[in-house]
Amino acid sequence: MASDQATVTEKPKSGFNLGAFVAETRREIGKVTWPSRKETMLTTVMIVVMALVTGVFFLAVDTGLGFVISRILGMNS
Repeated sequence: MASDQATVTEKPKSGFNLGAFVAETRREIGKVTWPSRKETMLTTVMIVVMALVTGVFFLAVDTGLGFVISRILGMNS
């Protein structure tokens, strides 16, 4: 019977504990394996090169299709 009263009077914890959040965040950030400067630079260069290659590809396709469509429609450009 006493155990029933104890469970009734206990309230579940609610709310936000900023200190616990900051401590947990710091602990999780400590577990992250960060890339080296060399890896970061290499990845950045690869992304820029791929963006340029993709841009040139779509420019070529757009120019080619524009030329073909203008010839089909009889527009002299």
